[in-house]
Amino acid sequence: MTLQQELDARRAEFTAKATPERVAAYQRGVDELAADGIAERAVQVGETAPDFTLHNARGGAVRLSALLAQGPVVLSFYRGGWCPYCNLQLRAYQRVLPEIRALGAQLVAVSPEAPDHTLSTQQKNELDFEVLSDTDGTVGRAWRLVYGLSDELRGLYAANQMDLARINADGRWELPLPATYVIGSDGVVRLAFVDVEYRRRLEPDQILGALRALQPREAR
Repeated sequence: MTLQQELDARRAEFTAKATPERVAAYQRGVDELAADGIAERAVQVGETAPDFTLHNARGGAVRLSALLAQGPVVLSFYRGGWCPYCNLQLRAYQRVLPEIRALGAQLVAVSPEAPDHTLSTQQKNELDFEVLSDTDGTVGRAWRLVYGLSDELRGLYAANQMDLARINADGRWELPLPATYVIGSDGVVRLAFVDVEYRRRLEPDQILGALRALQPREAR
């Protein structure tokens, strides 16, 4: 089963259980982001990756440029451990982590959640890669991914026990678009997947294909 098939199954399960009004409200949120054009404004292929230093759940500092000095980086922005689609994505990437590392790359995930929540996400999904907290949204904004939730979505999330103002480290009702990048060791973005539809994510095979393309010719 592909990652998208897993995501579609989760979506079908939600649609079968949720009220039509709730389903329509979430879709309106997606449509509004599409109309806004935020995905097109995000960091794209060919751009130099904005550098950052963020902390992991254990308090250690991780700098993107330091990772790139060792090889390519797969960087994935996700909404939070409360998001079932994010958890499916993170687990799918964990399954190909040995292949990512065999291609000389490192995998890093970033969310706006507070460190205690990122630790929970890492443990729950048994992740062996770095999971970092963008505690004030600075990194998400540098990558041009952050947006504010509408009043309608705030009400729906809060009613479903997802108070993002409490879950997120900075207390804001903001999220990054789900986005995954493959960055060459030269700091240039080689693959960019940015989508306002949070129920679509980059397939692991596409990540591996992009990393293979970065391999020296004699190593292929």
